[in-house]
Amino acid sequence: MANLLLAGYKPIFQSSNFYLSSLKRRYGERSGGYLGTLDPFAKGMMILAFGQYSRLFPYFSKAKKTYRATLWLGLQSDSLDIENIIDIKQAKESTIEEIESIFSKLLGRHSYIPPKFSAKHINGKRAYELARAGISFELKKVEMEVFSLKFLGYSHPFIHFEVTLSGGGYVRSIGEMIAKRLGVFGGLSSLERIEECGILTDGYERKLDPLEVLNLPILHGEEIGGEAFRKRIENGQKICLKNQKNGFYVLDFEDFFSIIEIKENNIFYRLNRIYKC
Repeated sequence: MANLLLAGYKPIFQSSNFYLSSLKRRYGERSGGYLGTLDPFAKGMMILAFGQYSRLFPYFSKAKKTYRATLWLGLQSDSLDIENIIDIKQAKESTIEEIESIFSKLLGRHSYIPPKFSAKHINGKRAYELARAGISFELKKVEMEVFSLKFLGYSHPFIHFEVTLSGGGYVRSIGEMIAKRLGVFGGLSSLERIEECGILTDGYERKLDPLEVLNLPILHGEEIGGEAFRKRIENGQKICLKNQKNGFYVLDFEDFFSIIEIKENNIFYRLNRIYKC
């Protein structure tokens, strides 16, 4: 089993699990995982890992993700997209000035109820599983932050935009907010994730260096100590590091790395001996 980290690009109308399974077959891996689910109708960036690299997910930044989307004004859908359409009506036209004004007001934090067709957990089940089965349930309000919202174009009834929002936020809900402020129904006709963990997609699948994605301070083991120090790290033995602030660090060696946490001069191994091949 190889240690492998990928910036994948999920095609449209595939589930995230189906896409993961296809990569398992391609690379001959029996287990693996991904960082963030993409809706079946969405396409774009997914961070996937196999082998020991799957253990790195808790240490990747989930603070922000960036998407490009198209909002279809007049589309009424249970899932706020093109998968569960109820009706399509002729929506009144808006002006670019109206749209840009709404965009500027949507920046910041929002308390909202997520779409029922979402990956939220309800008593051990995914919300979308219950919704597809016709089971009634209620979701609690959650918060998300919109860091940027860029107007890309308007060709009625379609509004094209790019949004950067906090991890766990839903672009479909942003689309719903825009449509409501315009006085119409609306749902997404397209959605593409273009950035995750600070990695921009180029539309293709490519291997990633885990140390770049971790975005943690790196201490190069060879510069700190010799072979004896390396052996202590490899065996998870007690070590001492001077003049380091509290926080998480990567201890990097030629063939492996470890993640440690420093608290009040105490050193704790959080992940040890993650081999690079």
